[in-house]
Amino acid sequence: MKKLNVILVYNKDENKILMCKREKDPYKGKFNLVGGKVEQDEDEMHAAYRELQEETGITKDDITLTNVMNFEYKMSDMELEVYAGKLNKNVKLVEEVNKLYWIDKKENFFDKEKFAGEGNIGHMIAQADIFKNEIF
Repeated sequence: MKKLNVILVYNKDENKILMCKREKDPYKGKFNLVGGKVEQDEDEMHAAYRELQEETGITKDDITLTNVMNFEYKMSDMELEVYAGKLNKNVKLVEEVNKLYWIDKKENFFDKEKFAGEGNIGHMIAQADIFKNEIF
């Protein structure tokens, strides 16, 4: 089974979420969470921190991640792991491929015209908000 991850990165004040704007399909031109592939035999948490650092420059020293949920897409033979964390300080972002943006947490993340994931991003953020005391 192919494994991917996405990471909900909240700023220090918990009022913005870090997103990238997709440069290629799927979801070209839409905002998405940062993340990527889990390599075969790679520890999932290690993969989340590795992808986060590669795509944003954010390191383990800047944030503590928690695995908040996983989605298994049986027809695609794929699992998507969702992590969340809050920055413990301000950081200078380093873009890898996609441009990075801080999006206000009040945004409608269920808007499929603006955000990737068929509304899943909105669901992930809503769940993270419910359990933010355990996550942060």
